[in-house]
Amino acid sequence: MTAHGYDLAVHVRGLRKRYGDVTAVDGIDLGIRQGEVFGLLGPNGAGKSTTVEILQGNRDRDAGEVSVLGADPATGTRAWRARVGIVWQDESAPAELTVRETVRHFAGYYPRPRNPEEVIGLVGLEAKADSRIKALSGGQRRRLDVALGVIGGPDLLLLDEPTTGFDPAARRQFWSLIRALADDGTTILLTTHYLEEAEALAHRLAVVAKGRIVAEGEPGALRERFGTEVLVEWTERDGTPRRERTGTPTRTIAGLMHRFDGEIPGLAVSRPTLEDVYLRLTGQRQEDAR
Repeated sequence: MTAHGYDLAVHVRGLRKRYGDVTAVDGIDLGIRQGEVFGLLGPNGAGKSTTVEILQGNRDRDAGEVSVLGADPATGTRAWRARVGIVWQDESAPAELTVRETVRHFAGYYPRPRNPEEVIGLVGLEAKADSRIKALSGGQRRRLDVALGVIGGPDLLLLDEPTTGFDPAARRQFWSLIRALADDGTTILLTTHYLEEAEALAHRLAVVAKGRIVAEGEPGALRERFGTEVLVEWTERDGTPRRERTGTPTRTIAGLMHRFDGEIPGLAVSRPTLEDVYLRLTGQRQEDAR
């Protein structure tokens, strides 16, 4: 399938899923181009993980059309599954094995796996190759999860909140790994609560709220479309810092210029951020979503 001249790795139309009286996914349409990093944003309960599980073929859908790498995940063959890498939210590797033993073991599940030593190097675990998994740090274990997700040489990698619990330094190291995979041609679907992460990695984003996609596009385009207010900051004569969000910054600054006789102390004007867009679309701030 194609859209606007791009081959699609993932094509979804009218996806729906209910759990009893709760609608988790309510008519999602989605297209992910081959070779791109696509981010799904949204608060807990928005339907992100359910959508990913359906794309994996690990959860049935109630309605809708789904094509992943040209096949329906509900009837995906073993050969198809070998083309889809998955990094779960929870760690999946046995604690008593070493990194090298684990990666070599998982390589045996695939018809054409990547070289285990190459993958260990790709995720930056060369120095820990002979360490038992239970001795690794949280960030190192997450890198091992990625190694297991890519050992089969997947065309599509599904990452479900991969950096939850990471400290900022570990998160940025993980970003470098994802960029390297993308540069290698892997299509990546990333769900995350971290807006900074989505903006740093994703070519395009979709914001999900209450089971629906409420906005989709490149990060900059979303800011331009939904971030209508500009933040104007200044300092009063008594030293009190002030700020105002406004859709008419020129008028606000003109009023301040008149009040301060032409020189506004501490004046700063900030364009809308992805945080502003997220708040407007979901009604939640980033930290409330986690």
